[in-house]
Amino acid sequence: MLVLKFGGTSVGSVENMTNVKNIIKTGGKKIVVLSAMSGTTNALVEISENIKNGKTEEALNVVNNLYKKYNETVDELLSRSNLKQEVGNYIDGVFDFLITSVDEPYSELLYNNIVSQGELLSTYIFSRFLIQEGMNARLLPALDFMRIDKNNEPDNFYIKQNLNRIIDESLSADIYVTQGFICLDAEGEIANLQRGGSDYTATIIGSVINADEVQIWTDIDGFHNNDPRYVEHTHAISNISFDEAAELAYFGAKILHPQTVMPVREFDIPVRLKNTMSPESSGTLITSEIHGEGIKAIAAKDNITAIKIKSARMLLAHGFLKKVFEIFEKYETSIDMITTSEIAVSLTIDDDTYLNSIVGELEKFASVEVDNKQSIVCLVGNEIIYHEDTHKLFKVLQDVKVRMISYGGSKNNISLLVSTENKLETLQKLHRYVFGMVTA
Repeated sequence: MLVLKFGGTSVGSVENMTNVKNIIKTGGKKIVVLSAMSGTTNALVEISENIKNGKTEEALNVVNNLYKKYNETVDELLSRSNLKQEVGNYIDGVFDFLITSVDEPYSELLYNNIVSQGELLSTYIFSRFLIQEGMNARLLPALDFMRIDKNNEPDNFYIKQNLNRIIDESLSADIYVTQGFICLDAEGEIANLQRGGSDYTATIIGSVINADEVQIWTDIDGFHNNDPRYVEHTHAISNISFDEAAELAYFGAKILHPQTVMPVREFDIPVRLKNTMSPESSGTLITSEIHGEGIKAIAAKDNITAIKIKSARMLLAHGFLKKVFEIFEKYETSIDMITTSEIAVSLTIDDDTYLNSIVGELEKFASVEVDNKQSIVCLVGNEIIYHEDTHKLFKVLQDVKVRMISYGGSKNNISLLVSTENKLETLQKLHRYVFGMVTA
């Protein structure tokens, strides 16, 4: 069985839904994981924020505009009157819930219930569209099997037991349609896998059913060797390893959720990245195999904060780093990069929620400097720290002010920290130095 995930753009219009139908209509059995239609999650988050801030009228305006969009989509997509009526009733129920929610006191549970509606809508509509088109399709509600534990990790035993039971007990289908992103928490309340989590849903499902392959369909034809939004003459990478893909996803490659490869790597289940708008393109295949050497790709991660911690007492103080790390652990804030000298530690974080509290505690025993608006530029490839051509990337030091370098922490990754205002120049010049391409 295959697992195919389609992102919000892929189901964002009637034309694109038709493309998805054409992609999945042939071959064996499949589980199809869908995101919310493009723009929907942003609108639902906006509704939630307006409720939180007491802006009732603004929240209702967003609800009404979204309701109009869905009715127009269904009117164009569905021609069978019974299916159109069925879907219309479902949409009315969802939007009645949203209208009622506007007057509810804000809570995290209310937020989770509101943002979950996007995936519930897209899957219900799309499953009925497939039925209209004569396909043997069934809706497989993610909330019946997808759950996270108290540590917010997938409860794989629960997922496997319930997913396989549901498939075995339900009427046989060629296509099972389910929701990405949403799940239950350990208490049985609606939760989610965070933004972009539909990729993660697909590989979790793939791992528990031992899928032949997981396919992630989006609006770009695989991992590119640099960010095509900023750099010209990029190209898709045909093959990449799980380790390389994980590094690229974590350090900014938007095509893949950072945790996507984790569930399937253990079982060596291939992941293929494909373009819904260009299904004939080969895309990128992610496996355990190593293909080629040297730098394969460059990615960038924004919204980075650099923190320099300086103390003369650090010299020969074996407990200094332990003291620093305990503060970040206390505030559940992960560290991306770190460099040290005799009297200073520089590190980066991508979540500044507790920055003021962290700095306050660090200043009790050290001087602290904070630099905002930084970007990590990451170069990835199999064992690139040993490759004879890797020195080419350091040409960038003569052109761009580099705040930090992380080299050797991973044999597949070299990271540079630069000011975000220099990110574009850094990406373009690295592309030229490393790949020999002339950029814009």
